[in-house]
Amino acid sequence: MTAAPREAAAPPERRGLARDAVRLMLVRPGVLRDAVFRDLPGLLEPGDLVVVNTSATLPARLDVRRADGGIAPLHVSTTLDDGDWVVEVRRPANDGPDRGVEPGTELALPGGVRLTLLSGFPDPARPGRLWRARPDPPVPAAGHLHRYGQPIRYGYLSAAFPLADAQNVYASEPGSAENPSAGRPFTERLLVRLMARGIPVVPVVLHAGVSSPEVHEPPMPERFTVPEVTARLVTGTRRAGRRVVAVGTTVTRALETATGEDGVTRPTAGWTDLVLGPDRPARAVTGLLTGLHAADASHLLLLEAVAGRHLVDEAYAAARDRGYLWHEYGDTMLFLP
Repeated sequence: MTAAPREAAAPPERRGLARDAVRLMLVRPGVLRDAVFRDLPGLLEPGDLVVVNTSATLPARLDVRRADGGIAPLHVSTTLDDGDWVVEVRRPANDGPDRGVEPGTELALPGGVRLTLLSGFPDPARPGRLWRARPDPPVPAAGHLHRYGQPIRYGYLSAAFPLADAQNVYASEPGSAENPSAGRPFTERLLVRLMARGIPVVPVVLHAGVSSPEVHEPPMPERFTVPEVTARLVTGTRRAGRRVVAVGTTVTRALETATGEDGVTRPTAGWTDLVLGPDRPARAVTGLLTGLHAADASHLLLLEAVAGRHLVDEAYAAARDRGYLWHEYGDTMLFLP
């Protein structure tokens, strides 16, 4: 019988481990090998390409006052092009989204800002977990969060940890509600070792929205950028017969959005609503470095689009049996199908 998943309740540094000392499972057909994350350069080959997401995490949780005087957490997922916010109103105990809110609901935010829920997001006709909301006065979300916000946290965490614990070492462009956590175990030293082995590391940006682990749903639209140099190197690496290794599902989503049916990856920026799966397999990504997360449909479908369902099922079963740790501060897997 497969064991139940174990959860990482704190960052590895607060469990007595170095950032790059979390476990790493190498997953290939016929191979499920245990390693640690700092072994990564030796698991790849010169000429492979590693692509990281340089989006930085915002302190995207606000404690807000409702009309009845009660206090509840609010998670800010993203900002839309017209300045409206996309938010998730949480239940007061932070044990899931509040499904009882309605259009027109007003929330009092810190700093004298009032937020009005307008309609469901992304489908206005079907309100669900996320809402389009309008702040009054119309303040930018990022600045307001930096002044008043806290990092998003869920019930499996043992404490409220500072924002620095949720940042990747290469994060440079604030915009994610939650950390693109597949890259968290990287250290500056490890990045240098990769490049010294002839494995370039190049960036994309995808600002990850609120995932809400209590709700299984497809990923929402997210803002992204694939720069020209990254697009050129991804296409060149594939043509040379080498692997393009995406660090996380956010990188995979960005690269696949920018890659046409001809297999060419082009510089692209905007919003993506791409959902990978059996009807849309991966075109650009041939390797995937990922954490272990709740087995929601969209996450597993994306893994399967890169590695195939059989290999993903084998890896997840082995991770449970071997006591790997789940969630953003947990262990990792490297799929090289």
